[in-house]
Amino acid sequence: MVRHRVRRPPLLPVHRQRRLAAARDHLLGLPPTGTAQQYVDTFDHARRRSLHLTYYRHGDTRARGMALLALKHTFRQAGHEPPEAELPDFLPLILEFAALAPEPGHRILLQCRAGLELVRQALHQHSTPYAAVLDSLCGRLPEPARHERDTWRRLAAEGPPGEHVGLEPFGPPEQTGLDPIAPPVRPAPSAHPTQRAFLSAKEGR
Repeated sequence: MVRHRVRRPPLLPVHRQRRLAAARDHLLGLPPTGTAQQYVDTFDHARRRSLHLTYYRHGDTRARGMALLALKHTFRQAGHEPPEAELPDFLPLILEFAALAPEPGHRILLQCRAGLELVRQALHQHSTPYAAVLDSLCGRLPEPARHERDTWRRLAAEGPPGEHVGLEPFGPPEQTGLDPIAPPVRPAPSAHPTQRAFLSAKEGR
C-alpha cells in the first residue's frame, strides 16, 4: 500500500522566508562587533524603535507599570518566572515565552500589537534588515480591524501619553480591575502642548 505524504503549507510565505534568510545572512556576514553595533544603532538610540512594547501605548506612566505587572502575572500563571534583569515587555523575552507557552504568549502579542506595528513601521523607515523579522511576526497574527489601525495611526501621530498624577488608580491589575494593556484615556489637549509628535524627525535620537 502506497501512502501519500500530506504536504503542509509552510509557516511563512516563500517571499517572507527569503527576506528572513537575507536578514540572517546579512547579520551573520558581519563580525560580532559589527552585529552588536548594528543592534545598538537600531534599537538603543531611538524611542520609536524601542523593543519594550508597552511604551508605545503608555509611555513612562504609572499605567505602564500596571501593564508590566500584568505581563509578569501572565508569565507566572504559565509557570515561568520573568527574569529580574529585563522588563517583561521586551520583545525577545515575549517571543521566548510564546515559544514555551504558545496560548498566553500569543495573547500577549495581540495585546501588544500596537507596539509591534509601530516599531515595524519605524524599522522600515530606518531601512534595517530587522524589519523583515517584524514583518514575519506581524504576518502571523490575525488581520487587524479598522479601529485597531486607527489606534496605531493616532499613537504614531500623538505619541505615548505623559504622566497625569492622581488621575488613575495604582495597584496590581487584580486589585484595580483595569485592563492594563488597553489604550489609556487621554485628557483634553492643552492650549500649550509640550509633547512633540512621536514620529517627528527630531524624535529619532
